[in-house]
Amino acid sequence: MAVTITGKLGALAEEYATQYLISKKYRIASRNYRKPWGEIDIVAEKEGIVVFAEVKANRKEIAGFEPELRVNSGKRHRMNRIAQTFLVDHNFPSDQPWQMDVVAVTFVKERGVAKIRHYKNIE
Repeated sequence: MAVTITGKLGALAEEYATQYLISKKYRIASRNYRKPWGEIDIVAEKEGIVVFAEVKANRKEIAGFEPELRVNSGKRHRMNRIAQTFLVDHNFPSDQPWQMDVVAVTFVKERGVAKIRHYKNIE
């Protein structure tokens, strides 16, 4: 399978997002958890809360086209479904606290530098 520029950008953004979360004291439990109906980029845990993080990236800053804007209601619905599947698959109790986050990564002019925005507990 060929790796596209978009795929490389996504993989790099996920790595930046993972390192960002680790720096904020999150414990990474899983990456790229997949089911036929969707994928969660990063599953992490902090202070007893399971966090399902969607990573979105842009190659450069474009006003009105910020990466986080691409997490629409359909994407949130799929995230919710796969998050609940993950919790069942990994035998979490039914009252396990969890949330969905978005980590937006925008690469800036200098190569290898990124701006990261973390949106917690999106609805």
